[in-house]
Amino acid sequence: MKQMNLLQAVNNALDLAMARDDTVLCFGEDVGHFGGVFRATSGLQDKYGNDRCFNTPLTEQGIVGFANGLAAKGLKPVAEIQFADYIFPAFDQLVNETAKFRYRSGNQFNVGGLVVRTPYGGGIAGGHYHSQSPEAYFVHTPGLRVLVPRGPVQAKGLLLAAIDCPDPVIFFEPKRLYRAAVAEVDEGHYQLPLDQAEVVRQGSDITLLGWGAQMEYLLNAAELAEGEGISCEVIDLQSLLPWDEDTVVESVLKTGRLLISHEAPLTGGVGAEIAATVQQRCFLYLESPIARVCGLDTPFPLALEKQYMPDQYKILDAIHATMNF
Repeated sequence: MKQMNLLQAVNNALDLAMARDDTVLCFGEDVGHFGGVFRATSGLQDKYGNDRCFNTPLTEQGIVGFANGLAAKGLKPVAEIQFADYIFPAFDQLVNETAKFRYRSGNQFNVGGLVVRTPYGGGIAGGHYHSQSPEAYFVHTPGLRVLVPRGPVQAKGLLLAAIDCPDPVIFFEPKRLYRAAVAEVDEGHYQLPLDQAEVVRQGSDITLLGWGAQMEYLLNAAELAEGEGISCEVIDLQSLLPWDEDTVVESVLKTGRLLISHEAPLTGGVGAEIAATVQQRCFLYLESPIARVCGLDTPFPLALEKQYMPDQYKILDAIHATMNF
């Protein structure tokens, strides 16, 4: 075991994947000698050469189109988009090509082994263009897998599993946690299940559900609520597409209440889909309406970032409202 932050865990996962399989390639804007905008690929070009870790032109649609072609030929491209806010020029490639390659070819061709990594989310005072959470756009598209780790252990295990996955994966990395989240990480090769939520805290009064950097706020809110005698069960969804309905439903059947929190705006967010599904499967067991604590329905602000972010205090307020309904 070795202490790593989330960024080091991503780098370690890429290093192990490239060492184990010479079809794994890393590329993107400045990922070569520079190591990427956050240095997630530091040292990989020196170790594996310019042919396996290299810079691309500043064209996101070109990066993903190139990755599609490589994956269709049996390679395992791990493409980096510098910020998730810049993924939209590649949107057509991802939702019309990457996601549908296997379906439209009648399973003659696929792009399994393709992973698109990208830093996402707020909390770094980046303003719009550097702080958005665009996961809902991709969760609407069958054919993709969408993953978000909450810490170094999950980042490494999920990324290694994504690289071996027969489906294309979009891997959103919470950049607020790149250096802030530190844990003891297994230095060897290990994988975590790609479609399984994790119950990270047991409770009996209310289920709190989130993913990525929002998990820190949910756990903080659970601690505050415990001091008031409220027992919170906390679940990290980890995989947003597909998502683990059974684990969430099982928890809500036990607690009778659900609160969902994500950084992305409320309207049309992934939380809405989860709330609809849980309402359908747990209607007669719910003690109160399902609560959502999310980003505001505005462009991501710069100066008012703290007002925009759904933090532990907003979550605690929602816990009170749900418990007292």
